[in-house]
Amino acid sequence: MLRNHEDGFTGLEAAIVLIAFVVVAAVFSYVVLGAGFFTTQKAQETVYKAVEQSTTNILIKGGVYGFASVANGPITWVNMTLAVAPGAPSIDITKMKVIYSNATVSPVSMSYVALGTTPTAGVTFQGSAPSISGDDQVNIWILLPAPGAYPNSDMNFELRPAGGGAPIPITKTVPPYTTTVNVLR
Repeated sequence: MLRNHEDGFTGLEAAIVLIAFVVVAAVFSYVVLGAGFFTTQKAQETVYKAVEQSTTNILIKGGVYGFASVANGPITWVNMTLAVAPGAPSIDITKMKVIYSNATVSPVSMSYVALGTTPTAGVTFQGSAPSISGDDQVNIWILLPAPGAYPNSDMNFELRPAGGGAPIPITKTVPPYTTTVNVLR
């Protein structure tokens, strides 16, 4: 009687099936880990971008001054010194937007105007560079739209740095009686 010995083939088939399961499991785990790493990387980028935007804070150093061409006349120019918060990235002043409004003027978006031009409204700066970083300070001048801000009125500014970052709202009140140079409170 001849015996058919297929026990070896059964073991070989089982080994092939086991290897196939291991290969499929390895490919599946590679795909799952890759998707997890991709998701983690995107979440990390989002967190870093949010931290960057929230730390792009502009600080006002010192007082805010209003200038009138005549005593008891409207304020036509506003001057303030800006700096960035410690550890914040640099801010390009030439790309910053300033939104201005008061009781008689609807919000007006103003941007950088080069020195030497005669703008009707806009922002100019004094400094060696058009950006603020580290311990730098930049003195900006804001030409208010006509008719300016009259005594006892409020002026609202919103400084919006380019590239995101938190806008900085500023509200100042013109004194009851103006001179040519006024400290705005």
